Amino acid sequence: MSKHIDFVNPADPSTIPKFVDSVPILPVAIAKAHKDYPRKSYYEMTMLKARHRFHKEFPFSTVWGYNGLVPGPTIEAKKDQSTFVKYMNKLPTKHFLPVDTTLHSVSDSPEVRSVVHLHGAHVDWESDGHPEAWYTQNYEVTGPKFNREVHEYTNHQPATTLWYHDHTMGMTRLNVYAGLAGFYLLRDSLEERLNLPSGQYEIPLMIQDKSFNEDGSLFYPDAPPFPVTVHPSVTPGFDGNTIIVNGKVWPYLRVEPRKYRFRLLNSSNGRAYIIRLANNQPMIQIGTDGGFLTAPNEIISAELHPSERIDIIIDFSNLAGEHITLMNDDLDTDEHTSMIMQFRVDLPLKKEDPSEVPVKLAEDMGMHESHAHTVRNLPLSASTDQYGRPMLLLNNRMYHDPATEKPSLDSIEIWNIINTTPFPHPIHVHLVQFKILERRPFDVELYRNEGILKFTGEPEEPRNYERGWKDTVKVDAGTVTKIIMHWKEYTGNYIWHCHILEHEDHDMMRPIRVIPDTHPVQPPHVDEHEQH
Repeated sequence: MSKHIDFVNPADPSTIPKFVDSVPILPVAIAKAHKDYPRKSYYEMTMLKARHRFHKEFPFSTVWGYNGLVPGPTIEAKKDQSTFVKYMNKLPTKHFLPVDTTLHSVSDSPEVRSVVHLHGAHVDWESDGHPEAWYTQNYEVTGPKFNREVHEYTNHQPATTLWYHDHTMGMTRLNVYAGLAGFYLLRDSLEERLNLPSGQYEIPLMIQDKSFNEDGSLFYPDAPPFPVTVHPSVTPGFDGNTIIVNGKVWPYLRVEPRKYRFRLLNSSNGRAYIIRLANNQPMIQIGTDGGFLTAPNEIISAELHPSERIDIIIDFSNLAGEHITLMNDDLDTDEHTSMIMQFRVDLPLKKEDPSEVPVKLAEDMGMHESHAHTVRNLPLSASTDQYGRPMLLLNNRMYHDPATEKPSLDSIEIWNIINTTPFPHPIHVHLVQFKILERRPFDVELYRNEGILKFTGEPEEPRNYERGWKDTVKVDAGTVTKIIMHWKEYTGNYIWHCHILEHEDHDMMRPIRVIPDTHPVQPPHVDEHEQH
C-alpha cells in the first residue's frame, strides 16, 4: 500500500498511496509578552490564507489556518490559570468554498467572517465564541453579540482535551472545513501525579475527512444530491472520501515498543468513526470530552461523532516490528475510509518505559436524577425551509426564535432529547459538561402525531466508552437520550446545537439563556412550553 503510484489523482482515493507521510507532531503555541496580561498567559492567533500539502504526492492546497497552520498550533493551559487569546481575522474578503447566502444572517453580512469557540470550555459567554459575535478583518464589521477582541479562558475545570474552532453563524461548515481548528490541552496537578505517558509519548490526533479536486484543491459540494432552486446551496451533510490525521492523508506514525497516550478528536463536518486497532488489541481509555474517567477502561473500539474526544493509552510493548492500522468500523465507509492511519512499531526503545496505567484516575463527581431542579423534553425534528429543502430543528424552533432553554444559575437540569428523525445527531451543549444517564426507544409516530411520549423498550445504559463527562452526545434515531448537567458560575448567552456542521448552519441550533438563580424548587418540573 505504501508503494509509489505514478498516476496519483487527489480526486480518486484508489490512486492515493496510503501510509507514505508521517503524522505531523503539532506545534505548541508560544505565549507573547503583553503589558496587560500575566507572563506566559497571552496568545495571538491569526487566521490566514495559506498553502498546505496534504500528501507528498499532492500539489499544494489553499487552506485557512490559525497562524496559517492546519491544524492550528496547540494551546497548552493549566487549571485555574487564565489564558488570554486574541484571534485576528486576516482572511481574504471572498471565500474559496461555496457560500449559501440564504442561510440565517449570511445575506446581510460580509461574506468572510470569523469567531472562535473553545469547545468544551467553562467560560463567560463573551469569551465563548458566540456565533453572532463574528468579526471581519481588523474588526471593521462585527456581529450583534461581539463584545471583546481578547478571549479570557479561566480554565476552571479539570484537565482535559478541548479544541478551538470557527463558529461563525451560517459559515461554520465552510470555515472549519477550510482548516480553522486546533487543540487546546488543559492540564492540572492530578494529571501530573498520574505518571501517564508524556512528552513525546503523548500525541494529539485530529481526525477529519476531506475530498479533493484533481488539482489538489479542496472539494466541497455547492449543491445537495437533489434538485433545489438555490445555488450555491447548503447540503444535508458531507462525507469526504479521504481521511486526514493532523493535516495528512492516511499517514503513519513510528513508535517505540512501549506505552503511548493519544488524544483523539473527531473534527470532521459530519463523519462518524468507530476506532479499532486492526489486531483487535485492547486500548485503555482514560478520558472523555470533559476529562479523566474514575478508573481506566479497557475497550476494543469506541465511536466518535463530530467534536467528540477520547483519551486512550495504547501499549506497543509486545508489537516490535509490527505495523498496525487504526481502523474505522463505522457502517458508512468504503475500502478507503475504513482506514485512518498506521502505527509502525519500528523505533528502538530509548529507555525502560516508566509510565503507568493507574488503578484510579479521578474522583467520581457524578450527579443523580434526584438532584435535578428542572426536566426538559426537547425534540429533534425534520421540517422544510422556504425553498423546499430539508431542515432539521431543535425543540421545533429555528435559531432566531426566542430562547426557550433558560436554566437558572446553579441549577441542575435533565434534558430528554427526543430524536424523531431517522438518523443520529451529535448534540453539543455550550458551557457545561454533562453525564449521559440513559437512552430509551420510543414510539416515534405516536409522538409526531399526538405528542405522546410512549417508550417501547427498557432504558439502555451509556456505552462503555462514554461514561465520563461529556459535552457532545450521540442522540440515536428513535430514542430519548437523557443527560444531566449543572449550570454554574456564569449567566448569559450560550447555545446548543447539532455538531454535524451542515445541520448546525441550517438552523439546527438554538440559544440558551442562563439566568440568575430563581430558586428552583423540588420536585423536578417540566417547563410548560416543552409539553406541546
